[in-house]
Amino acid sequence: MFRIPGVFLFCCALALGGRAGLSADYEIGPGQKLAALADVPWEKLGPGDVVTVHWRAEPYREKWVLCARGTEEKPIVVRGVANEKGELPVIDGEGAATPKALDYWGGERSVIKIGGANKPADTMPAYLVIENLDVRGARPPFHFHRRKGEQAYVNSAAAITIEKGEHITIRHCALHDSGNGLFAAPATRDLLVDGCRIFDNGIEGDIYEHNSYTEALGIVFQNCRFGPLRAGCPGNNLKDRSAGLVVRDNWIEGGNRALDLVDTGSPELRDAPSYRETFVFGNVLIKTDDAINNQVVHYGGDSGKIALYRQGTLHFFHNTVVSRRTGNTALFGLSTNEERVDGRNNIVWCAAGGARLALCDGPGQIHLLGNWLSRGFVNSQGKMSGEISGAENSLLGDTPGFADAAHDDFHLAPNSPCLGRAGEISPEILSAHPVKNPRDIGAFGAP
Repeated sequence: MFRIPGVFLFCCALALGGRAGLSADYEIGPGQKLAALADVPWEKLGPGDVVTVHWRAEPYREKWVLCARGTEEKPIVVRGVANEKGELPVIDGEGAATPKALDYWGGERSVIKIGGANKPADTMPAYLVIENLDVRGARPPFHFHRRKGEQAYVNSAAAITIEKGEHITIRHCALHDSGNGLFAAPATRDLLVDGCRIFDNGIEGDIYEHNSYTEALGIVFQNCRFGPLRAGCPGNNLKDRSAGLVVRDNWIEGGNRALDLVDTGSPELRDAPSYRETFVFGNVLIKTDDAINNQVVHYGGDSGKIALYRQGTLHFFHNTVVSRRTGNTALFGLSTNEERVDGRNNIVWCAAGGARLALCDGPGQIHLLGNWLSRGFVNSQGKMSGEISGAENSLLGDTPGFADAAHDDFHLAPNSPCLGRAGEISPEILSAHPVKNPRDIGAFGAP
C-alpha cells in the first residue's frame, strides 16, 4: 500500500495555513519569528489558530479584519502579551495600514473589524477571541493608509467594530481614544465583553458616539471598568439596543448617562423574548457632575416609535449607585408607562443630599424592595406620570457606611446598616444571575 509520508502531510498543512486538522501559532514582535501583524496570514485563519502579539515600545500601526470561523472547542484567538510592567501591546489606528492580502469595506469605521470582507471570502465569523490588546486611535482627525492613499476615520469609528459574528469574546482589552470604544451591529450573536477597560472615547459636541454602542442577540458585559468619555464629549457610557442584555459586576463612571438601554430597529431582536428582560446587577454606577442629563439609567427607547420600545422589565439589583452631581439626580428615566423596573437591594447615595435625589423622571412602573436610599429623596423632581411602590420600606440615611467613599472604596464598613439587610430575590433569578454578596445591600459586602 502506498503511504504518504508524515512530513509531506505536515508541509501541506502549513501551506494551508494550519489546516488539515492542525492549528497554527503566529508569534509577532521583538525577537519573534514574525516582525509585523502584516506577516500573519489573516485570510487563512482557521479553528485553533492563535495569533500572539508581544509588547513593544512602538505601537503596532496596523489594522485588519477577522472574517473566519473557529469552533467551540478550537476558537481563533488573537491575544497580546504584556511587558513586565503589565503594559499591553498597543494597536494604534493613527497611521495604520492594512495587510495587502486583506480586502474589506468599513476601514474608516474600525481599527479591528469582525465580519464583512471580500478577501477572505465573506462568512459569518464564529468563535473568535480578542484579548489583552490596547486598541486606540479610530476617530477624526486621525487617518489610516489605504491602497489609494490616506483616508480619515469617521465620527462613528470604533476601536473594535463587529459588523457580524457569533460567539465572540473580547477580554481584558483597553478600548479608547476612538469615536466609539466598542461597536456591535445587529447581526452580532452571543457577545461577551469581559474584564475590559473602556474609556476616553467620544466626539466633542456629538451625542451619537459612546464608550460602548451595541445591538446584539445575547450580550454580556462583566468585570469591566468603564471610565469617563473624552473631555467635551456628551455621549453615554454604555449604550445598548440588544435583546438578552446582562450588565454585571462592572464599574461604570461618567457619561451623559451611565446606562442608556433603548430600542432596536431589528425585527429579529425585537421579537426575541429576551428583548423584554434586561439584567443589571453587581455594578458600581457613578454619576459625575459634568453630565448634561441628570439620569443615571435610561430604559425604553429613543427612536420616537413607541411600539418598538423595550416595554419589559429592567431587573436592577445589588448595585451601588453614587451621584456626585451638585444638582438634581434621577435614578431612572423610563420612556413610557409600559417600561418597568424591579429594583432590589441597591444602594443609591447622593453626595449632595437626599433632597437632590429622585427615583424617576416621569413615566414608568417602579417596584422597590430592600434598598438603601439617601434620606429626603423624592419620587420625581418633575411631573410624575408613572407609579412607584415599595420606596417607603427602604432604609434611609445620610451615608450608607462605605469603607472610604472619598477614595472610591465602596465596600461596606463593619458598622454599615447595609450589612445583612438584603431583601428577597427570586431563587430562579439568583440561580441564573448569582450575586457576590446576596445578604448585603449594594454591589459589595465588607472588604
